[in-house]
Amino acid sequence: MYVYDEYDQQILNERVAQFKGQMARYLDGKISNDEFLPLRLQNGIYVQRYAPMLRVAIPYGLFNTAQMRRLARIARDYDKGYAHFSTRQNIQFNWPELSRCPDILAELAEVQMHAVQTSGNCIRNTTTDEYAGVIADEVVDPRPYCEIIRQWSTFHPEFAFLPRKFKIAVNAVPGQDRAAIQVHDIGVNIVRNDDGDIGYRILVGGGLGRTPIIAEEIRAFLAEEDLLTYLDAIIRVYNQFGRRDNKYKARIKILVKALGIERMRELVEDEWNRIKDGEGRLISAELDRVKKHFIDPEYRQLTNEPTELVEARASNPAFARWLQQNVKQHKQAGYAIVVLSLKQKGNPPGDVTAEQMEHIADLADQYSMGEIRSTHQQNLVLANVEQAQLFALWQDAKAKGLATPTLGLLTDMICCPGGDFCALANAKSIPVAEAIQQRFDNLDYLHDLGEIDLNISGCMNACGHHHIGHIGVLGVDKKGEEFYQISLGGSSGDDASIGKILGPSFARDAMPDTIAKILDFYVAKRIAGETFLEAYRRIGHDSFKEAVYGKAH
Repeated sequence: MYVYDEYDQQILNERVAQFKGQMARYLDGKISNDEFLPLRLQNGIYVQRYAPMLRVAIPYGLFNTAQMRRLARIARDYDKGYAHFSTRQNIQFNWPELSRCPDILAELAEVQMHAVQTSGNCIRNTTTDEYAGVIADEVVDPRPYCEIIRQWSTFHPEFAFLPRKFKIAVNAVPGQDRAAIQVHDIGVNIVRNDDGDIGYRILVGGGLGRTPIIAEEIRAFLAEEDLLTYLDAIIRVYNQFGRRDNKYKARIKILVKALGIERMRELVEDEWNRIKDGEGRLISAELDRVKKHFIDPEYRQLTNEPTELVEARASNPAFARWLQQNVKQHKQAGYAIVVLSLKQKGNPPGDVTAEQMEHIADLADQYSMGEIRSTHQQNLVLANVEQAQLFALWQDAKAKGLATPTLGLLTDMICCPGGDFCALANAKSIPVAEAIQQRFDNLDYLHDLGEIDLNISGCMNACGHHHIGHIGVLGVDKKGEEFYQISLGGSSGDDASIGKILGPSFARDAMPDTIAKILDFYVAKRIAGETFLEAYRRIGHDSFKEAVYGKAH
């Protein structure tokens, strides 16, 4: 992973000292609330319903065990003993004291972590595939490109105050997308052209929130060295023409929709032609410098299916089920990719205690070369585990509630913190998630249902990505009471789609029964081997609606 040099560390230390002074002046009444707002936002601090929330950046989801142990210490010393992993591959602390946030940032800086640009109207954390660099079917490891985007975008003087927040995601797997690039402001798909040259297919104008939109292609192929200049051109056009008079119409997706993709492309190409041969070109020496931070570790020469694994799988059905669901194929023979689930029944999805964090660090040191990844689905990954050690790892993870064998299934849901924490939320998300976890607790039934993405948001800001869940749940307010709207047919993958609202909303206590009706109809109507999303697309929305509401609707 990328390791800071002396310049990186100096910049970060200076930022921490700067914000400490800003915080002191604010607490002394020398800076107004309005003046302090952008300062705290670009240092990752929100003011939530009951307390501040600090969002810490985990660039492209990659961090090490020293960093995880520091996060655990912060959770214990500055918070309430736990933290929350978000869909942006970041981690959030929900209960820090505002006055102590500079001390937390100083602690983070000691292990090369920060909260810079995790909020505010700027370029946010760049995300990518959690299996990057360890799967066999990717065009190239996307992490060096993410790191280059991170360095280019951090403290970019022209883009510190954009019309609204701006998110970039990178994918490098043909035909498969775990980074949801089609619902980002910019999606970068790393490809090879017919001559075998590496380049990028660039998408623009995707996003969720109040106006969910699938991104459109603005350039089919961009040469490798032109990445930063082209991104620069897109964001310059957005910075110039994006709406600043209405925050609900300020995202680039609204600009693209208003202009049309052809006009947007024309503006971007004109700007790019003006700057593409300047200092922003991605020279091979710089790309090679960054790539050296992402070379393969020293893998041992092993073979697949070692005796220890075969025997343990044959003698332990629970272990075999976990292998089937939570362990993925590695590019290197004799190794495996392991997903540690943060979806234990009774716990809010994505939450992890300080004790669990320290245990995960121990697991990563013992079994996975000291590296951890966070995922879009609010889980964690150990990317380099020897197959012969999988049984021992499973036992250690299970002891701390980290081995729930439900990856990709109904209860492996995405869920925002909702009204329990967020001041913007219309309704609570976590109680709905817990009720669904309790209702659908039979592993045989979950595995029979197969792959289902259930996403829950507490408001239209869509932090739970409900629009792109196969089943999406949105909390709404009706005259001061919490209700929940259901949508069906969303997808965040290569076949991305926005879910369609099923009908009138439901009271919270009706949600488990309503989800059961949807699932019962799917089970009754599916054909052999058909997933929920495939069945929905074949059967049609109206049939599911009738199954839930009856013919009257």
